[in-house]
Amino acid sequence: MPLFLFRETEVVRAMRKIPDGSTIAISGFNISTAPEYLMLKLYDSYNKSGHPRHLFIESDSLPGAPGRGIDYIIRKLQESEDHDFLDGVLMPFLGWSKWLQKIVEGNEVEGYSCSIGTVAHLFREMSAGRPGLLTKVGMETFLDPEHEGGMLNDKARERKRVTSTRVNLKGEDYLFVTAPKPTISFIRGTTADAMGNVSMEKEGIYGTVFTIAQAAKACPDRGKVFCQVERIARSGTINPKAVHVPGPLIDYVIVAPSEYAWQTGSIEFDPRISGGLIPPKSKMKRTDRKPNTRSVIQKRAALEVVRRVREERRPIIANFGVGIPSEVPGVLEYERVSDFVYATVEAGPWGGIPLSGNDFGVSVGPFAIIPLPDQFTLYEGGMIDVAVLGFMQVGQNGDVNPSMLPGRMMGPGGFPAISSGSPSTVFAGTFTAGKSSISVENGALRIKEDGEVPKFVEKVYKTFFSGRGAVAGKKDITYITERAVFKLQSNGPVLIEVAPGIDLDRDVMDKMGFRPKVSEDLKTMDKTLFLSRQMGLHPMVSGTPRGVLR
Repeated sequence: MPLFLFRETEVVRAMRKIPDGSTIAISGFNISTAPEYLMLKLYDSYNKSGHPRHLFIESDSLPGAPGRGIDYIIRKLQESEDHDFLDGVLMPFLGWSKWLQKIVEGNEVEGYSCSIGTVAHLFREMSAGRPGLLTKVGMETFLDPEHEGGMLNDKARERKRVTSTRVNLKGEDYLFVTAPKPTISFIRGTTADAMGNVSMEKEGIYGTVFTIAQAAKACPDRGKVFCQVERIARSGTINPKAVHVPGPLIDYVIVAPSEYAWQTGSIEFDPRISGGLIPPKSKMKRTDRKPNTRSVIQKRAALEVVRRVREERRPIIANFGVGIPSEVPGVLEYERVSDFVYATVEAGPWGGIPLSGNDFGVSVGPFAIIPLPDQFTLYEGGMIDVAVLGFMQVGQNGDVNPSMLPGRMMGPGGFPAISSGSPSTVFAGTFTAGKSSISVENGALRIKEDGEVPKFVEKVYKTFFSGRGAVAGKKDITYITERAVFKLQSNGPVLIEVAPGIDLDRDVMDKMGFRPKVSEDLKTMDKTLFLSRQMGLHPMVSGTPRGVLR
């Protein structure tokens, strides 16, 4: 039976027993399932006693949000100019922590990054006592050892604590990924009974909580599991099927103040997110919202998703990434076609309305929530029909960099696994970056001042999606912007549509780092994309069985 800790002094004392040099695995998809209180008490222990120190932290995503969790701790370390607490991190996404990005780019700690799915599955391999993960995710990209092997800085390249190696099995190349097995795990649940069994009824996701606990307890070096909860219940009061982590796998149960149990970065608790309240299906009414560049991209991406429904003649499974893509499900709902598209989010939700920004990872009103490693098994196995993802750069061969530039070390997140597994991917984003003045007027695009940073470049800064690999795998790839649409072919992105109101040479060709092929059947983008009314997508799926009965 685990030891129950209620007082702050008891928690800090338990943290002090963690050996220096430990590898600590921490759950958390942003703030969702992040054991924020445990992280803060870990830092308090170090701050007061100097121990534990020289830690290596691994996470399935990023256990924090701006100013919270890991971001708060790294800011405190930077302010005190203390470099002994942390030696390195394996973190799929650094985007919500500018302080973590800063110390990794500054080479102050070792920095490694993999796809969220790769790290989650790596924890599973550790749990089973296997030496590493065999995967196709990351081939021909930044994660490939023939490129950079997921190493973010010189310290990582020097110490090689996380490795990626090419291996050949039955004539096919794979990546073999290894990382240190954690000897300490920090996880979060909602309720623990007197035996230590933990349920997650108020959490918006399951994340990788159970798998991270398993990884620490596996042989040969059986470690300790610390679990943060909101409350304690009597033995036998949690339904056995609701137990997510059995008590015998947990060493310490810590009851944390409620302010450290928020569902997301900006939502303390909403029962619609955790399934405690099933909301009625929303009825989005006609809106006169003035169209803009983002709405044009979202509507054109929605059109591509509906075309997939029409081709398959059945409801389809889709993934929508962060940023502009996360708002596409709202367009599908407004167009009355959301019954034909099962929206999924990396962290585990199915259906509902995915949230964005600091709340990304959860959905309002999902019909199912599954563990994150299982969600990525679906993505990597190609069991979804289409993915809509953002981009920062597109190269002349179709390569995509979604998130990294000098001074901006966001990490790949779930992007590599989703984009490599999906048979059809839509990359959606603005054509240029930087300050601009672009409007939609009278059903056409008006470019008064264009962004000064090209996003279609000869060679991307970091490759997280391989155009060559997609062509070899016969993937259906579309690149959508507010002024131009491209399709990936063997000779790279081919221009197939341009927006009404723009000049092809001035507004497209002259703003690219390469000159793409132009389709012989070049079309003008549908004018309804540029109007403040429905596009009329529902007739496109007429006769298709609905996924959800109204």
